[in-house]
Amino acid sequence: MLRMMDARDRVPVLADVAAAAGVSLSTVSRVITGRAPVSEKTRTRVMEAVARLGYRPNAAAQALVLGRSATVAVIANNTLRWGYAATLHGIEEEARAAGFSVMIAVVESDDPDEVRRGIDGVWSQPIAGAIVIDFDAVGAVTLAALPHNVPVVAASGAWQPEADRPHAYLDDFEGGRQATEYLLSLGHETVHHVAIPSTGERSGREWGWRRALADAGRAVPDVIRAGYHPESGYAAAEQLEPEATAVLCGNDELAIGVARRLQERGVSIPDDVSIMGFDDQPFAAMWVPSLSTVGQDFVGLGKRTFAMLHSWMLSNERPAHSTVVPELVLRQSTATPRPRG
Repeated sequence: MLRMMDARDRVPVLADVAAAAGVSLSTVSRVITGRAPVSEKTRTRVMEAVARLGYRPNAAAQALVLGRSATVAVIANNTLRWGYAATLHGIEEEARAAGFSVMIAVVESDDPDEVRRGIDGVWSQPIAGAIVIDFDAVGAVTLAALPHNVPVVAASGAWQPEADRPHAYLDDFEGGRQATEYLLSLGHETVHHVAIPSTGERSGREWGWRRALADAGRAVPDVIRAGYHPESGYAAAEQLEPEATAVLCGNDELAIGVARRLQERGVSIPDDVSIMGFDDQPFAAMWVPSLSTVGQDFVGLGKRTFAMLHSWMLSNERPAHSTVVPELVLRQSTATPRPRG
């Protein structure tokens, strides 16, 4: 449920500046546009109110009136990894259809100076609004540091009920829960988890896995921490317990790495061990055996995120959170466990 807006959630509008300066709306408009002369005393009062409130002209509305293209910024830690790139594609496609151009800024670490440089570079431009791809710790830190004088919406996987900004979610908690329940339904006693880096204690995919095992009264194995790439999954496979029969991986790349190492050791997939990925990257269906996974519509996430931002920019009404539940994509890498011994 969307919480009540506080003062910093509400983007200042022309009427706020007029009230703070004690002048009419038309006077504020003349000062800001420079289209008609005003006294220096009045101009100073208006500009002081603009600075105090952090007011920025609604670039989106102005651009539409003038028949020009407005610009939105997208801030991300990565633009190459599948989920990030596909989300960017959805944002750009939807923005272009609405007559907007997209500026992309990369913040490479959560170092405060790096974050501030990235934000300053974006906020120095005449942007109408911004989107943060909040898939990692860098995205979370960047989002928290952004000023509130333009609309900002975040694209994320894990549901954050107390989020300070409007979010479009993929609900990977539900994806992790459903994937684990499915593997248990095949007859596996428990499910092991090779996890991608998390942004918090209750990261969506991992927490969904934990919840499903707890609800079923099953043992919760130690999480195997990994990165994002196949090489990390390959190394993580060495930490799997010998009795493991089902593994949920934090993304498809980890799943491929885990599967490759197990196959090299003579383990049959899925007869000996079922492997399930997450994201449904294009290569997942081509792997042998084809990879069961949790399908996530990253392109759709990008489209939803921009649609929320677009609505906010034009109406000055903060949008509610948006979430879509992922779907299981069942292929050949998961099956009923083969009896042992």
